[in-house]
Amino acid sequence: MFSKSKIHDPAPKPKTGSDAPAKPASAPTPKPAAETPTAAPKPKPAPSVLSSDLMIKGNLKTTGDIQIEGMVDGDIRAHLLTVGESATVKGEIVADDVVVNGRVIGRVRGLKVRLTSSARVEGDIIHKTIAIESGAHFEGSVQRQDDPLNAAKAKPAAKPAAKPAAPSGK
Repeated sequence: MFSKSKIHDPAPKPKTGSDAPAKPASAPTPKPAAETPTAAPKPKPAPSVLSSDLMIKGNLKTTGDIQIEGMVDGDIRAHLLTVGESATVKGEIVADDVVVNGRVIGRVRGLKVRLTSSARVEGDIIHKTIAIESGAHFEGSVQRQDDPLNAAKAKPAAKPAAKPAAPSGK
């Protein structure tokens, strides 16, 4: 496909030395100027990496990506969260994409949740799509929701209503 556009491009036909550099230099200049503003917001920053010797007590919140190799005792909110094989997270995880290779103790909420064969999860998983590889250890419940990220606010209100309903149905 790319060679096709080059063959039909009128610029290669005139092979005069002074005309050829002038035409390509003029034509590409407006295009990159128009594309530069749109290209600038597209590059994503590199993921934040919490090394294996790092222990954090507290909540983490970002619109970017986080890769955890150490230990986090607190809730995490991110776009993409990767829990490394040697990592441990104690708290709730809320992210668009969650990849668990290590240990998670707490609720996991994500549009896409993936537990690899080395994953160890103790807690509920609320997801839109889920993948659990053979060998992963999971102890808890799994619930599919169309919007698991926004349901985080509505779900705590639903849980207290469910608890009184159970004793009423003696």
